[in-house]
Amino acid sequence: MANDTQLSWTDFKQALTPTVLVAALGYFVDIYDLLLFGVVREPSLRALGIPESQTLSVGVTLDNFQQAGLLVGGVLWGTLGDKKGRLSVLYGSILMYSLANLANAFVTNIPMYKGLRFVAGVGLAGELGAAITLVSEVLSPRVRGYGTTIVATVGVCGAVAAALVAKLTTWQTAYIVGGMLGLSLLLLRVKMAESGFFEKASHGGASRGNFFALFATPERAARYVACILVAVPIWYVVGLLVKYGNKLAPVVGVQGPVTAADCILWCYAGLALGDLCSGLVSQQLGSRRRAMLAFMSIVAVGNGLYFVALRGLPAEAFLALCFVLGTGAGYWAMFMQTTAEQFGTNLRATATTTASNFVRATVIPMGLAMKWLEPTYGLDKAVALIGVVVAVGSIAGLLMLRETFGRSLEFVEE
Repeated sequence: MANDTQLSWTDFKQALTPTVLVAALGYFVDIYDLLLFGVVREPSLRALGIPESQTLSVGVTLDNFQQAGLLVGGVLWGTLGDKKGRLSVLYGSILMYSLANLANAFVTNIPMYKGLRFVAGVGLAGELGAAITLVSEVLSPRVRGYGTTIVATVGVCGAVAAALVAKLTTWQTAYIVGGMLGLSLLLLRVKMAESGFFEKASHGGASRGNFFALFATPERAARYVACILVAVPIWYVVGLLVKYGNKLAPVVGVQGPVTAADCILWCYAGLALGDLCSGLVSQQLGSRRRAMLAFMSIVAVGNGLYFVALRGLPAEAFLALCFVLGTGAGYWAMFMQTTAEQFGTNLRATATTTASNFVRATVIPMGLAMKWLEPTYGLDKAVALIGVVVAVGSIAGLLMLRETFGRSLEFVEE
């Protein structure tokens, strides 16, 4: 076992296959487009005539439309990934969200904006689950952890790119750049090969791509729910603490202006580092669960500091904490890898794609809870209470998960 878990440059290079590199670039564009609304929310809403006092409320509503699209798309693309193949989902999803984001540059009213954020959400839902499923199946157990680490590390840099592009251009141009990046990426995907595991499973008798089969037994349902619970803290950090950091910073006592673009830039710089480190730590420990626990602990400490230690500090301290929170939340690759390893080939894409998007969609109830609790407790205490619930749920999920490091993926769910 010791030899299997040692960090190895040779193993790392073996994971640098064309499939992994193209999947990484795909996730880069996916994250760019996924987080772009959070970056351009304020200027785009002001351009559409929304007063400053209503940008938070309207922004949460628009974000919920995008998250609802992710929820619908997660089920759609996940089942298609197991029925029609991983590559069909990659091609279809990237085409949909690229066209939707191009259209976002030309919105003229809020109803139009809502519809396009929903369509973009549906498209964005398919990219990562299919990519991680494909990468997990084409790499050997020894190196697949490196493969998903590369995908996630390169991918989350897309948010940093979104923040930089938005700072240097108009919000319309930022949307156009995202759409064109996606369409350009389609040219690279043409040469990718389908998973051999999928090809083999497609000729077997097991039911493929049945979402409800994930709940066919209590044990399988618990396994699926546990996968979702462990990752919710990531989107609590990204979807509340960071995305609305410009609103929360003055409430928790930060001195000086803070922009949403800066919050996302520093958080995702941390996420890139965290995804790289969590993958390497998992490889060194020979454990997905222990690696995730370590990074969940960083998130918990960072959350506490967010609400009790920032009063009177400058904006730079707040952005530094966003970086720390991003680093702690950088176990997304481990969550995706673990989910892919938990389920058989006939349900793997369904589980991995839907679970990741259900996690993203938890921003909807968290956002609604924030709006509901704020009048009574204030914005900071409302968000802090949500964080406590999320933390408890994530620990429960981790306790329910079984270790999958090094597991063979050549099996089906009966």
